[in-house]
Amino acid sequence: MDNQFDVIIIGSGPAGLTASIYTSRASLKTLVIAGKTWGGQLMLTTDVENFPGFAEGIQGPELMMNMRRQAERFGVVFVDADADPVDFTNAKSPFLVTADGKSYSGKSILIATGENSKTLGVPGEKELTGRGISYCATCDGAFFRNKKVIVVGGGDSAMEEANFLTNFAEVTLMHRRDSFRASQIMQDRVKSNPKIKILLNSQITEVIGENKVEKVKIQNTVTKEITEEAYDGIFVAIGHVPNSSVFKGITLTENGYIDAHKRVMTNIDGIFVSGDVQDDKYRQGITAAGFGCMAALEVQWWLEGKK
Repeated sequence: MDNQFDVIIIGSGPAGLTASIYTSRASLKTLVIAGKTWGGQLMLTTDVENFPGFAEGIQGPELMMNMRRQAERFGVVFVDADADPVDFTNAKSPFLVTADGKSYSGKSILIATGENSKTLGVPGEKELTGRGISYCATCDGAFFRNKKVIVVGGGDSAMEEANFLTNFAEVTLMHRRDSFRASQIMQDRVKSNPKIKILLNSQITEVIGENKVEKVKIQNTVTKEITEEAYDGIFVAIGHVPNSSVFKGITLTENGYIDAHKRVMTNIDGIFVSGDVQDDKYRQGITAAGFGCMAALEVQWWLEGKK
């Protein structure tokens, strides 16, 4: 395989794959360094009902596989390996990226590595993710209509998710401390919402269920007493970690997301960014895909300007 490319896309979620479809259709030789576990967070999602074009919904992995096949149809080259950490300090085009012991040269780089939701790290969580455990209320809330759910967290995101979920479900907001760290206005909204039960000094120690969430073990963090209660769903809202730390020399925001300049350009000329690694607000598959489109067009125009 020729290791010279017009654009190297690092990441293979909706942002990276959408971008690759656009760049390859623009006759730009495109490489996607997809990662050992490719496809982003939608690979951990079962039913996706809010991605336009699928009237009956679609399974997350199927949606991502369709995107990948579409990219491959236009000639995108995939490397299913993680990109090695790279120092872009003072870097100029062409850029070098290594993965799985091989080096690749790109006239431009698009970082689309996404983010990971922080997990509870308890038994049963991994097995039941996408089967009652969710990290996105706006993505999955409608599946829990008239169900009983827990929202775990104490920040603004947890407050927003709890309020949103009252449109569908019976909600308990759980936090392991005796007070929330969310802004006062968000706390006030939750405390004034009669549909939200608040459970402080509590944490989940185990999730129980065969093919779906059925029960949770809850420990009182003060008395250490453990109880078992029936729930249909768990929404984990304890934060996110952007996958940005491997890119030295790229300017980050104070919370670790890549700081975008000129729409989708990083602080390094010729290195672009799209998707959840820069977006700490929307975190939707469709917005990530939109960012991927924007970045791909900017890459195309940037390369044309260099001719």
